[in-house]
Amino acid sequence: MPDRTLELLALTSYAPPRPMPRSNRLSDAPQALHATPGPRRASHLALDRMVSPDDLSVVFQPIVNMADGLLFAHEALVRCSVPAYKNPLVLFERALEVGCAGRLGRMIREIAVPLSTGRALFLNVHPQELHEAWIVRPDDPIFSHDHVLYMEVTEAMPLKEHELCMNVLRELRSRCNVELVVDDLGAGYSNLKRILDLQPKIVKLDRELIVNLDRDARQRKLVSGIVRMCVDLEAAVVAEGIETDDEFLALRDIGVHFGQGFLFARPAYPMPAITWPPSSGIETKPGIRNAPSYPPPAA
Repeated sequence: MPDRTLELLALTSYAPPRPMPRSNRLSDAPQALHATPGPRRASHLALDRMVSPDDLSVVFQPIVNMADGLLFAHEALVRCSVPAYKNPLVLFERALEVGCAGRLGRMIREIAVPLSTGRALFLNVHPQELHEAWIVRPDDPIFSHDHVLYMEVTEAMPLKEHELCMNVLRELRSRCNVELVVDDLGAGYSNLKRILDLQPKIVKLDRELIVNLDRDARQRKLVSGIVRMCVDLEAAVVAEGIETDDEFLALRDIGVHFGQGFLFARPAYPMPAITWPPSSGIETKPGIRNAPSYPPPAA
């Protein structure tokens, strides 16, 4: 039921917060450089050889309620000043090659989580972090966050790592307020049965499903069907990569609950203000304002 979905999305926990970083850079996160006690391990050395603490930072992009433009959550996105690693996918591919993908993810959380105190936060999780059990370590920042955390996994991960996803998610849900987000639905790997077995609270539509949506009736029917299915399964839908008013209006008419994209705000630090589409007639809102309620599902 939609009301039950609202209750689950609104749950919060109140663990003691971590020290606040002085900026959004890794070098200014108080606990980041000593996140795991003991001798410097191979992954630490590998990450040091790739990038310096000053090279890594985190920016935030708001996810907004499509009904009224209020803030639902922020997504934390890594940025690297090393030219070869400006693309986050390339950064993680290289980290995987040299054996420090798990540690890199941990360092990103060391920056992002303390900067998001009191706010819902979306965090991307690389499959290697699950294999190496980084995210379930008791000193991980997620266990000190005072609001709900949404763990984003790509659509391909439940298909390739289904049992691992189930086990890690079960462990995290038993220890903190974490919910699953299936990212990039529609990117080409869909196995809906395995995805639905994970009981995600959020499904994010891939940008490929958004482009030309306002001009393609068949595409709108496809997305509308996905939204109805998610509502029936008590999962909210986020459309990412929204760039035009026409895309926004088509998605809102279909019944998509939340939106993310340059139309509302570019990723930035400090948290950027939300620019609501001019066609909505709603003024710009401060980026820290929270949506008071879960939007109604599609009829």
